[in-house]
Parts: sequence; C-alpha cells; structure tokens
Amino acid sequence: MCVNYTSPEPQRMRANFKVELRFNKPYKPEIWQHYEAPMIIAEAGQRIALLGEYGLVPKDKMPPGIRLSTMNARAETIGSLRSYKRPWAKSQLCLVPMDAFFEPSYESGKAVRWQIGLASGEPFAVAGMWEQWDADGDNPRHAFTQITVNADEHPFMRQFHKPGDEKRSLVIVKPEDYDAWLNCRNPEIARTFLQAPPPELLVGMPKAIPPRKRKDDDQGLW
Repeated sequence: MCVNYTSPEPQRMRANFKVELRFNKPYKPEIWQHYEAPMIIAEAGQRIALLGEYGLVPKDKMPPGIRLSTMNARAETIGSLRSYKRPWAKSQLCLVPMDAFFEPSYESGKAVRWQIGLASGEPFAVAGMWEQWDADGDNPRHAFTQITVNADEHPFMRQFHKPGDEKRSLVIVKPEDYDAWLNCRNPEIARTFLQAPPPELLVGMPKAIPPRKRKDDDQGLW
C-alpha cells in the first residue's frame, strides 16, 4: 500500500483544487509516515486546506510499546476497526492532494520503486479521512489517512507489491466529485465513491529514492 507520495507546492495546490490554505508552515514535498502534509476538508461548504500528520493516529498517541501504521485505511474494514470507525461514522472525509505516489514493483524479481501519477501530469486528490487530536487545547492537531481498495484485477495496479500479496489501490476522486465527497454525511453513500481509478488515467516509471537531507537542511521545504 502507498506509504510515500509527493504533495503539490502551495501555489499549484491552490490553483488546481480551488482551496483556501489555512496554514503558513512549510511542508516537505515528499511525504512519509508522521510527516505533516496538506489535507483538504469542507467547512461551511467551502474547501479549505489544513496541515495534518500522515497517519490517522499520531506517533505520540499510540499506546506504549505498540507500533501502528494508520497511513492507509482499507475500505472493507474502515467502519469496524477501532482506529477508523469513529471518524468514518462521523463522515470526517478529506482529500489528500498529490503529484504522485510510490509503490514497489517486483516484476524484475526484486523491489523496484515506481512513481505513479496521472497521464495528464496534473495533480490529483485521493479519498481520505481525518481526525482531530488535542481538541481541548489552544492548538488542535489534525491527522489523516488514505483509503484503499482491492486491486487484484486492476490492469495497472495489480503489478505492484510482493508476489502473492493482495494488491491495493488508492482511490482517486474525480474533480467533479470533490465537493460531493467532502460534504457526504452518509457512510453508505460515501462507499460508492471508493473505486479504483480507471487504468488509462495512470502512468508509472521507476524512480529511485532521493538522497536524504540533513535535518537542519530546509531546502526540501516549500
């Protein structure tokens, strides 16, 4: 499942998603677990973008001794698993803006990192869900997860992940459905949006992991 993606820079995100940015902190272009990144929610019928932690349960909110990955929520169990069922029942739906995401291909016999995006080259948004933490304080925190669906028979996405493993895909929301998804308040209706993207929309290519920068090097921030 996707655990790494690139997020559009603020000006491009504002233009492509017609969204008001409610943050002024920088974020890294390439997002990994527990990084802060933009997420789009609806407020009074308007699209706004907030920064949230990638992973619905922040690192410091996990039980002692437990390492839990909440970057991806399976559509099949999103309404029943403890980590997801409350925000799903409350329809806390979001869009996660991306330029591309990364998956491992094993067609060569070993893991090769692939970059996947739209054939058009445009940014896109995937279906997600958000949560608010420390709501009683002066600075509430937000976190988000992406929603995935089965892709065993998907002509494009089935080539990724280890042989024998179930294939999964992110849900790319069509631009004309952004507001319907964000403002949906019925979990059963929300499920109708959870479909793998048409394969003809996607392109991919091998892409090596870039060298990691020093912690004090902020050149990788927007």
